[in-house]
Amino acid sequence: MEIETKEYKVRDISYKIRSASQLDAKQLSEVRVQIDGETENLDREQGEAFIDVTGFEKLIEDDTLSVNNLFLVAEIEGRIVGFSRCEGNGLKRFAHKVEFGVCVLKEYWGLSIGTNLLKESIAWADAGSIKKISLNVLHTNEKAIALYKKYGFEVEGILKNDKVLKDEQYYHTVVMGRSFI
Repeated sequence: MEIETKEYKVRDISYKIRSASQLDAKQLSEVRVQIDGETENLDREQGEAFIDVTGFEKLIEDDTLSVNNLFLVAEIEGRIVGFSRCEGNGLKRFAHKVEFGVCVLKEYWGLSIGTNLLKESIAWADAGSIKKISLNVLHTNEKAIALYKKYGFEVEGILKNDKVLKDEQYYHTVVMGRSFI
């Protein structure tokens, strides 16, 4: 699925949020690896589950054709600085919901890019047949949890000792959802 491009300006920095296109595949492959190395809030270590240019081209094509998927990018002066995806499920019993994920280059944190990617995803879901958005967040990522709660997400569960980070400590995953029913 695709959305109309939106422009934002935060602290004199202008950026666009738009649907991903095939031309973004190379940048997305590189940006994803960089972001994975900048934070432990995501599931992957840097370079894990690597998606090459061809993989991103296929992902973007599939998401564009699917009414239950949405792939957005945040762009500053032609450079992708973040992205989000809503991924639906092909099974009929789960066709009403999507899984949301978002990431932004650390250099651009604090510009509401993640917030605006979330808001655009919610607006897309509200306008279509999606009735629920769910996501997972590390329990120590209090800022993200507060943001999600602000936009109507509720804690639906906690997966205890779900992840092991570089410090070799176990961390919980908070499962959150926002229902439109």
